[in-house]
Amino acid sequence: MHPSKEDCSKKILISCRATSSLMGKFLEIKDTFLLLPALFLPVLFIIIKNLKSYFVSRNSAKLPPGPNPWPILGNIPHIGLMPHVSLANLAKIYGPLMSLKLGTQCIIVGSSPEAAIEILKSKDRIFSGRYIPKALPATKEELNHLSLGWADCNDNWKSLRILCRAELFSKKALESQARLREKSITSLIKFVGSKEGKEVKIADLVFATVFNILGNSMMSTDFIGLEEKNSDGGMKGIIRDYVEALAAPNLSDFYPILGKLDLQGIRRKVAVLLAKIRAAWGPIIEERRNGRNNSSTSQDFLDTLLDNGFSYNQINQLFVELFAAGTDTTTSTVEWTMVELLKNPEAMKNVHREIDTEINEDFPNNSHLLQLPYLEACTKETLRLHPPAPLLLPHRAIETGQVMNYTVPKNAQLVVNAWAIGRNPSVWDKPLEFRPERFLTSSLDFKGNDFEFLPFSAGRRICPGLPMAAKTIPLIVASLIYFFNWSLPHGINPKELNMSEKFGVTMQMEHPLVLVPEARK
Repeated sequence: MHPSKEDCSKKILISCRATSSLMGKFLEIKDTFLLLPALFLPVLFIIIKNLKSYFVSRNSAKLPPGPNPWPILGNIPHIGLMPHVSLANLAKIYGPLMSLKLGTQCIIVGSSPEAAIEILKSKDRIFSGRYIPKALPATKEELNHLSLGWADCNDNWKSLRILCRAELFSKKALESQARLREKSITSLIKFVGSKEGKEVKIADLVFATVFNILGNSMMSTDFIGLEEKNSDGGMKGIIRDYVEALAAPNLSDFYPILGKLDLQGIRRKVAVLLAKIRAAWGPIIEERRNGRNNSSTSQDFLDTLLDNGFSYNQINQLFVELFAAGTDTTTSTVEWTMVELLKNPEAMKNVHREIDTEINEDFPNNSHLLQLPYLEACTKETLRLHPPAPLLLPHRAIETGQVMNYTVPKNAQLVVNAWAIGRNPSVWDKPLEFRPERFLTSSLDFKGNDFEFLPFSAGRRICPGLPMAAKTIPLIVASLIYFFNWSLPHGINPKELNMSEKFGVTMQMEHPLVLVPEARK
């Protein structure tokens, strides 16, 4: 049956409409492609101009040597997923002081004690600025008023640091907090005892313990139950995601002109994570602000901040920085210490012998730490091999300066590779071996005076929480070893442990340590 003329006309009309629609879409796509050069040519021009100026400045201003940058990308392809390792390998080629270009940003990398001395001591003033990651939702001006970690060394920063040192990290403050640390660690030991013969994730338990130590020191509050299990990792997962987001490669950092676009959504992610972190103590701050009782004899750090007129935003920013830095670094160091002791049974025997000889009370306490030099040596050796922040935090040159007779331009980022320095064979004998004995006959310490050993940095930007970490880490390790023998599940040989690292601002084990406790005491 043949179609009618009317049916043919309808089909022709539909076909014409479809063709018209397709042509319209084609023209839209074509117009979009025509617009792309107009949109990106200015960006491309600025990037190329920056790279051109970099080559000129490297020659005219005598920048440190380094690998030649790729067009547009700079040296981003040279960095890889493990920057501390990649930069250490590049230093073997280009020397202890290198310059690189990450996108349009100039980076100066020091990988020797001599370079570290100039960056962190001799020229500390002009290299004391901070580079603020574009992932942070706050502006530089806001952070200069609110922050301890990200602010420049201005008057607000100095006052805040003095207050933290006096109220949290001074000898007197740490002595007054001793019972709080011991209380939280006792809870940890009792919980592990209830899990005898079962698998436990050391990092999860240590994180909760350290979070509660800080919570009690600052707000007189336990925040995390040791028995809590969260599918998203709970507060530990949130803090870890926050730290990893700050360390993630960000186009906005490489090309600041793209900063406001937040193309990867990292700033939005960080803002969500910050809201979750602050929610943990937000109600406590509000309740304390609205119900101040000046006649109270019990005073914690939050009370001190409120008495000194700190705003809600200031307190929130400071607490985020203290909790994020304190929990992540301490947790990773305890975990790496346990790993190294398990892989080195002779060292574990020496620790057992020392603590069994020196500790004759129910629980290890702060007064025992001075009697445990071998355990202290094990902690130092762990920090040498596995510094919690392998590249420390980047500094920024607030003016043009000189390092090792090379020019460091104003606003360049300066990175000290503490991981590379700690494994440098010209500084350390058999640097890849875990040998605590090297610290028994050495006066080297991590307090910022020995530039061969910089797990907590040095100079005016040295980690303010170092005194607390120096007491908390060995006390947790001593307690775990004093009360329990530890083994790997399923009879795994400790020599077969996967020691892969997961890079971030802090360096974690890629595969969290799972152990089985057996009571000793």
